[in-house]
Amino acid sequence: MRQIHFSAWLLVGLSAILLVIIFPLPGVYVLSWFALAPLIVALLRACPAGELEISGSVRLRPATPWQGFLLGYACGIPWYAGTCYWIYDTMRQYGGLSAPEALLALFLFSCYLGLYHGLFGLLVSLLAGSGRDFRRPLVLAPFLWVAVELARTRVTGFPWNLLGIAQVDNVALSRIASSTGVYGISFEIVLVNVALAAAFLVPRQKRGALLAAALAAAAVLQAGRLIEAPAAKADHAALLVQQNIPVSADWNRSDYFLRTLGELVDLTVRSSTDPREKIDLVVWPESPAPFQTDDARLRAVISDMTRKTKTWTIIGVIGSEQRSKVDTDIFNSAVLIGPSGDWTERYDKIHLVPFGEYLPFPSVFSFAGGLTREVGEFQRGTSRKPLDAGGTRLGVFICYESIFPDEVRQFADQGAQVFVNISNDGWYGDSGAYAQHLNQTRMRAIENNRWLLSATDTGVTAAIDPWGRVVARVPRKERTALVAPYALTSVTTFYTRHGDWFAYGCAIISLGALLARFTFSKKPTKADTSS
Repeated sequence: MRQIHFSAWLLVGLSAILLVIIFPLPGVYVLSWFALAPLIVALLRACPAGELEISGSVRLRPATPWQGFLLGYACGIPWYAGTCYWIYDTMRQYGGLSAPEALLALFLFSCYLGLYHGLFGLLVSLLAGSGRDFRRPLVLAPFLWVAVELARTRVTGFPWNLLGIAQVDNVALSRIASSTGVYGISFEIVLVNVALAAAFLVPRQKRGALLAAALAAAAVLQAGRLIEAPAAKADHAALLVQQNIPVSADWNRSDYFLRTLGELVDLTVRSSTDPREKIDLVVWPESPAPFQTDDARLRAVISDMTRKTKTWTIIGVIGSEQRSKVDTDIFNSAVLIGPSGDWTERYDKIHLVPFGEYLPFPSVFSFAGGLTREVGEFQRGTSRKPLDAGGTRLGVFICYESIFPDEVRQFADQGAQVFVNISNDGWYGDSGAYAQHLNQTRMRAIENNRWLLSATDTGVTAAIDPWGRVVARVPRKERTALVAPYALTSVTTFYTRHGDWFAYGCAIISLGALLARFTFSKKPTKADTSS
């Protein structure tokens, strides 16, 4: 570690800061074109080579694989801590942890996921070797980055804020996601970062031209944010009810439960029977309220509500299924109720939140069990089949399932004509997490060319068009209802049909490059050894 030049550590720190501020909040998205360049330069100019440049400065060589891992890891830890800082408040307020324990939980989380940045640094350093020909690691860096993002999605199961999300508002650029998924946008961003990094690695006489080309590419690609996409036609309307129920509400009082339920029903009936609006669908979000499918009171009230509104209705509930005479499985569910009051179908959440909806390795993580007790110990669902609302096929997914590109696209691949995401974003408080979640949800609409209805407990409740634009929303932290426009489509995108083909292609190319690096690398001859 002491052999790493201090300038490399400064560049790593700069990269970590830039990576944090490109995501909301504060959301300085233009910096995504420059955020990774300092890290790449640090990896390729990390250690003194024992020689001087012509200018008299110390000649620096690429990091060794171990040094590359340390530099990447040192970038990843503050990036995750700065982007997912809201974990501290969630564990502190709802997980029953003390302030030091919650801080430790955030630190351990950042150390764990920071390993992926470390892996990227290690791979770049492996491809660079000890020479000064940087072409191979620079050319392959975008492929390596996407391969690491795929691993983060598939292995750890937490693809929060993949790099391409930073350009969700870039209408022109983000359309490539309908073919490649968000990974294609990540690739483009890293490619520009590589060009910028290369400008600081080539001889000084070539630096000006390469730097100008890199900045021009960033400007042209960023200009896509100025392009206005054509208006998306909507011929249906949904009523999205924003419940605004506190996560820590006292449900021990039965009068509070009945009063809250009555207020929500009254709001729904009044809003959906307005003669000026024809409502095709009513959606209640995932809720902190104990709405349970085996509660006869709830079933009677909701069935009566749907008969009054004469609309198909989705509500977030706690589903249950009798496994034996003594055991009952509990699910985080969305249930579909017909206009006649019949409870017809149910979607059970498949991708559960660790420490929030189940406790992995209970003997190891027993200290975090408070949060699980707060929301419940759920079982996983097994089917992503769309719910059938009288011939309309609804792709319903719950809360942070929206951050998994391949899982959401399976709903469209199975025939979903519109997406519905129900979520309780009250866990995030006023942190930037609710905005981060919204941007990732918007990317799912772009990838699959689908309207998406986002119904949340505290906000953001919104209608999102196939371009990823929020076309209607209501203020956060208000009990209100949004008349959300949408349309149905059965057309599938290339990404919907073929999934993460691009990301897997990048992984295969990365693996092939690594194999070639060790298989065909030049071995010293006897003459070389003796000299």
